Amino acid sequence: METQLSVIEDKPREACGVFAVYGHPEAAKLTFFGLFALQHRGQESAGIAASDGCMVRAHKGMGLASEVFGEENLARLPGNLAIGHVRYSTTGSSTLSNAQPFLVHHGEEYYALGHNGNLINAQSLRRELEDSGSIFQSTMDSEVIVHLMAPHLKKGIEPALKAALKRVQGAYSIVMLTRNSVIAFRDPRGFRPLSLGRLNDGWVVASETCAFDLVGAQYLRDVQPGEIVIINEVGLHSLKPFPRVPHSHCIFELIYFARPDSQVFGQNVYLCRKRFGHALAREYSPDVDFVMPFPDSGNYAALGYSEESGFPFEMGMIRNHYVGRTFIQPTQPMRDFAVRVKLNPVKPLMAGKKILIIEDSIIRGTTSRNRVRYLRENGAKAIHMAISCPPTRFPCPYGIDFSAKGELLAAQKGIEEEIARFIGLDSIHYLSLEGLVRSTGVNQEAFCLACYTGKYPLQPPGEIQKLCFE
Repeated sequence: METQLSVIEDKPREACGVFAVYGHPEAAKLTFFGLFALQHRGQESAGIAASDGCMVRAHKGMGLASEVFGEENLARLPGNLAIGHVRYSTTGSSTLSNAQPFLVHHGEEYYALGHNGNLINAQSLRRELEDSGSIFQSTMDSEVIVHLMAPHLKKGIEPALKAALKRVQGAYSIVMLTRNSVIAFRDPRGFRPLSLGRLNDGWVVASETCAFDLVGAQYLRDVQPGEIVIINEVGLHSLKPFPRVPHSHCIFELIYFARPDSQVFGQNVYLCRKRFGHALAREYSPDVDFVMPFPDSGNYAALGYSEESGFPFEMGMIRNHYVGRTFIQPTQPMRDFAVRVKLNPVKPLMAGKKILIIEDSIIRGTTSRNRVRYLRENGAKAIHMAISCPPTRFPCPYGIDFSAKGELLAAQKGIEEEIARFIGLDSIHYLSLEGLVRSTGVNQEAFCLACYTGKYPLQPPGEIQKLCFE
């Protein structure tokens, strides 16, 4: 019997990735490839909605894009417009009814929507809408937007969108499909990335630019914070209906979420992560024989650390890239299977050596603890760790899955010495907030740093604060 084995990563998980295409004869197939490039942003479910100008059709399912889609079901999504979505749930349970794109037929029009982010006032808006007679099909916060649009749709899509978005608060980068248009919009603070590109005479939108590279599109620019982009037979039309507010780009996109070959918030992610490593080396230099990452997340900061410090770079643990999400349940004598299934040490490299592990983040600490113990069992003499971001002490209400303070190791342990003891390290060092922001080359005011500082750009409502902080 095959059962789910919980191999919990000591990492945050992003909510979703979105992709859209306008003006391509095989829009659904192109969207599938776009989702394939964005698969790292969500592995729980995948979906595509496509339009042939008369009808919008959708297909979605649980699992990876490659598991949900094949030639047969892509062929049943004709048209030259499409949007797609990959999901990891932070709001709404892990069920097919919550897979996106969310599709409704209202009046004579179809509306399909794919959302990346989290609306912090979704619960109160949902109660208000249900009290006035709205019937919800899912528990997704993004469905709230469709219900808010509905009373205004007789005036047109633009007034309806403006009216709905003025009511919602939080992080959202969204693609929407009607029979004849693709629409993309982003919250005024720009928490989550969203990019615009061209493909021949058509248009593409994606959470990250790596999706453009795969489909051969040219990156033009970001969808601006607070911008609504409408693409139809007339061309591209841009609306900016909201007052300008300070930006709050999620710093975790640069630290961990985004693929290193993407351009996010004006930064090349690979080079930015290497600069984090350079900054770490200037702050912390224990006596070690070599530097190594836990692949793949720490690879790029480790390269930067090695360049700056002069310590040799080694791949001391080898990753198994063929680990699925479901395994045969190990027996008790195989209790360490969950640790070893993904990463295995190069044993001769460890024996009698003093090691510095570079990681990009530690959230709960349990996986790091098991891996460090495993390295000691294989002969490591001393193990130090450097983290290419500050301690994560506060929960995120904007769409990252560390949504409760009790989950966070740095909030529980407080000081580095306690964290090092818990994980089993000789020492640990976190990159300073100043070093992190300076490495981006952007002013601190451009980022959301609430998970480090507790200073939230949008204060969560009381019901979320009670859930997250108590």
